Amino acid sequence: MASPNTNQEKAGVLGRVLALPKVVKGKVLSICRLTKEIAQDDPRKVIHSLKVGLAISLVSLFYYYQPLYENFGLSAMWAVMTVVVVFEYTVGATLGKGLNRTIATLAAGALGVGAHYLASLSGATGEPILIGAFVFVQAAIASFIRFFPKVKARYDYGMLIFILTFSLISVSGFREVEVLEMAHKRLSTIFIGGSACVMISIFVCPVWAGEEFHYSIAHKLEILGDFLEAFVRVYFKISKEGESEDNKGDSKDKSFLEGYKKVLNSKSVDDSLANFAKWEPGHGKFRFRHPWDLYLKVGALSRQCAYRMEALDANINSDIQGSQEIRITIQEQCSEMCLEASKAFKELGSSIRTMTMSSSSDTHVANAKAAVKSLKTLLQSSSWKETDLLSLIPAATVASLLIDIIEFTEKIADSVNNLATLTHFEVVDTDKSTTKAQQPSQSSPHCECAEPGPKTDHNSLQLVILIEDSALAVSDSEKSNRV
Repeated sequence: MASPNTNQEKAGVLGRVLALPKVVKGKVLSICRLTKEIAQDDPRKVIHSLKVGLAISLVSLFYYYQPLYENFGLSAMWAVMTVVVVFEYTVGATLGKGLNRTIATLAAGALGVGAHYLASLSGATGEPILIGAFVFVQAAIASFIRFFPKVKARYDYGMLIFILTFSLISVSGFREVEVLEMAHKRLSTIFIGGSACVMISIFVCPVWAGEEFHYSIAHKLEILGDFLEAFVRVYFKISKEGESEDNKGDSKDKSFLEGYKKVLNSKSVDDSLANFAKWEPGHGKFRFRHPWDLYLKVGALSRQCAYRMEALDANINSDIQGSQEIRITIQEQCSEMCLEASKAFKELGSSIRTMTMSSSSDTHVANAKAAVKSLKTLLQSSSWKETDLLSLIPAATVASLLIDIIEFTEKIADSVNNLATLTHFEVVDTDKSTTKAQQPSQSSPHCECAEPGPKTDHNSLQLVILIEDSALAVSDSEKSNRV
């Protein structure tokens, strides 16, 4: 007679087997939903997948078509392998890998043939010894050169292909009679595969790394502006117009307060996009040798701001909030600092996005600096001597972080102005900003087949509304001063 434990184990196994179709169905549905989300989020990824399939199908003809196969033989597979490893999402990444692979193969092939010829002069006994020595020396030197920072950033893949090609030609040439023919076929098929990748990447719905980097920097500045605007509402408990007290900490403000995390984690992406953009030819408004290093500088300063914003976000969620009275005392200056810096960030982001230059961002930065001076005067006044230090520290911490953010805002504004001067941004009259906002923008990432980027009309209209709000805030403060 079976024990109760055995019956329970059988029942458990049977239950898992019966539930297996349901689990598999759930997994398949989740994969389908994820696929749909990725495709809807950026249709260019679907187009990129089709471009890779097209490139592989084209170079496969060298293997399927008999006349081409007779010329290249099994070396035709190198063209397929080249497409698989070289074709990347952006034009810059594809160009970088393609040029690295082609030049490295050419150099390593020439050196490999030369090494084989020198080794063959030493006779049957000395040939394998010399080939082994050549392979050891070049592999050791090339591997060490890969540690150089500039080489690691731009030519690491080329050095890897150099080691591989030299070793293959040198070692296989010991058994092959026609070393030159073998090297010629491999170089030709690799060149064909790399050319197919570059041509399809450039001429079929291109995705330019430079444009991606350009708009990502603009988006980071807008994220910082949204954070400061939401921080004022949440920290000082200021509800939006038309909202009830219960809707102060709505989900939109919470998403804005968490946006800085995207900026903090953007360094590796920025470095990669800048590296790929340097490989790209001139396109659109981006000429060859565009000053991408200035974009990196703006990105680094944005991350410094984001670190301060992380501390502000931690202060909001802290259990120790300090005295409400002290917070109300510094509310006017801190609110003005945040709102003016927010407008400056959004104006700078819009300036980069549309490649236009106006003086409104400098005005907002000047207003924020004036608010900083007023806040410092308030903090240095004698009215704080009798205040409890523990109740003063949280508010003083927030004020100090905001002052740091204003300093970085000024540095970012200077960097953007330098970028605008070097790249010849179009100068826009601020009095005609409303007219400009109503005109269609051409600033979204360009792709002939799909344009997933958001239109910039909304951002321009939002900027005008913020300027009007600032004017209303100034008039209200003047009225209170008169009273």
